[in-house]
Amino acid sequence: MTSTHLAPLFAPTHLGPLPLKNHLVMAPMTRSRAGEGDVATSTTAEYYRQRAGAGLIISEGSQVSAQAKGYPRTPGIFTPAQVAGWKRVTDAVHAAGGRIFLQLWHVGRLSHSSVQASGALPVAPSAIKADGELYTPTGLQPYETPRALTLAEIPGVVADFRQGAENAKAAGFDGVELHGANGYLIDQFLRDSTNARTDAYGGSVQNRVRFIQDLVEAVTPVFGADRVGVRLSPLFDGFAKKDSDPQATYGHAAEMLGTYGLAYLHVMQLGTGPFDFAELKRRFGGKYIANGGYDAERAAAALRSGSADLIAFGTPFLANPDLVERLRNGAALNAADPSTFYQGEERGYTDYPTLHDATAAPQEG
Repeated sequence: MTSTHLAPLFAPTHLGPLPLKNHLVMAPMTRSRAGEGDVATSTTAEYYRQRAGAGLIISEGSQVSAQAKGYPRTPGIFTPAQVAGWKRVTDAVHAAGGRIFLQLWHVGRLSHSSVQASGALPVAPSAIKADGELYTPTGLQPYETPRALTLAEIPGVVADFRQGAENAKAAGFDGVELHGANGYLIDQFLRDSTNARTDAYGGSVQNRVRFIQDLVEAVTPVFGADRVGVRLSPLFDGFAKKDSDPQATYGHAAEMLGTYGLAYLHVMQLGTGPFDFAELKRRFGGKYIANGGYDAERAAAALRSGSADLIAFGTPFLANPDLVERLRNGAALNAADPSTFYQGEERGYTDYPTLHDATAAPQEG
């Protein structure tokens, strides 16, 4: 039985024109299990179907072009086979009563020449190398210094995102999310630590938000603005230094995004340093999805206080296909197995038990 103070989590709501059965969102999580040609498989469809109890599922990031790829076996959304693979997923989720958005993704400099066409260097706003190493087909390799995109190339990247949205629509998705977080290409344009351009896309914060603004203007005509979301992570510092003034940079981005009537702003609230997320929500002015270490108690409190409109859960959904039911019943959660987060096929992917599985298991005598 649902505790009264948790009731806001399970109340129905809406996202633009879409009714949602609850306020819980499954966050996008890379799982590196795509098949040949970076195609979502029937196992991918089962994975998402199992989690259709979420009010909204946001898919793992899907590269909008071959150039946009960074990691092995991540799904794409730029070939007919990839569109067909994702159609299996959306059909399965919809048959189970769920809603699903596709996350449109370009990793920018967080790639490697070994996964780029003809061994080309990854591209970025500026030729600034990321810290650390990444997993490649030949094992761990240090990040390379990327090639800065020319001004003439940027419209082509924008067109890739628009085509990705067109393909997502053909694949049956309910909407799309622009991945502007976690140090990937959009985030690289936003941050002054990764954007040293001196043209219309660099320098002032007004210029550094221009790329994501171009993307919003390219993608919203495809689905309608009220089926397009954006994800940001102002304090993320996994591959580079944070922006020198994240409050000003991401606040300006949020205010600009708020002028388009988007479905939501999805914010990763994890990281170190001072930041007023309430100001970000206020400046955006629309639906705000909070993400970052929430449990049921904190999530319900955030909804009651109005500091968030929906709450995204990551790892708990990964390990608990029936997370909504477990939270509603106050049941214990499965522990996640980090060794199977990336690759591993069904193990650690579609084989986490549900409450029903547990009660149906034979008792030892």
